[in-house]
Amino acid sequence: MTDDGAFRNTTFVVIDFEATTPAGFPAQPVEVAVLALRYDGQWRETGRGTSLIRPPAFAPVTPAFTAQTGLTAEQLQAAPTPAEALAALDRRFAADTSYLLVAQHAATEANLIYHQREHCPRLARIDLLDTIPLAKRCVPGLFNYRLDTLLAHFGIAQPADRHRAPADVAVTAQLFRRLIALADDNGEADSLAGLVKIAGRTAQANAPVQERLFELSPPEAE
Repeated sequence: MTDDGAFRNTTFVVIDFEATTPAGFPAQPVEVAVLALRYDGQWRETGRGTSLIRPPAFAPVTPAFTAQTGLTAEQLQAAPTPAEALAALDRRFAADTSYLLVAQHAATEANLIYHQREHCPRLARIDLLDTIPLAKRCVPGLFNYRLDTLLAHFGIAQPADRHRAPADVAVTAQLFRRLIALADDNGEADSLAGLVKIAGRTAQANAPVQERLFELSPPEAE
């Protein structure tokens, strides 16, 4: 797989969000981190970035969230808005480069990006790879496939600031590299297309819009 031209021409961008989960609304991002990787016979880091993001008033920071992440409402009030932070991230993606996003439980990141797509239209069009189905294929039989379980299985040190986006991105990148090595050695995938078949997730902005079946026409004016 790692000799495949398409694989070597792809920049894999590991991404992680921390978010609040207000009742009645989609999750709202309060921190994002990315770490970009390319493979040319060995893995090379080609960029990284992180930003706090100010949550809207309807998505306040709770004591439980602060206990888990260490982020406080006061810190986040001084952060860039979602429009500012995500537009800045979006500008880092070049139009002439092939990208795939990489995330642990990619559905979470996919949903957050989709709901913020007006601020990051280029990012919103990038498809994803999910480390969970890849791990299930490469290391079957684990009792679960949570990030902490996978880190322990591979002997990857638990970061002191686990549940902060930069730390989670760093260890997810290590996990991704271990899984790619296993998939390559075991013949689980022989190309980028094979990897996508195992672990790919289409970005919601790229999903076809389907008309509702049997939709009724509006009633004619009497």
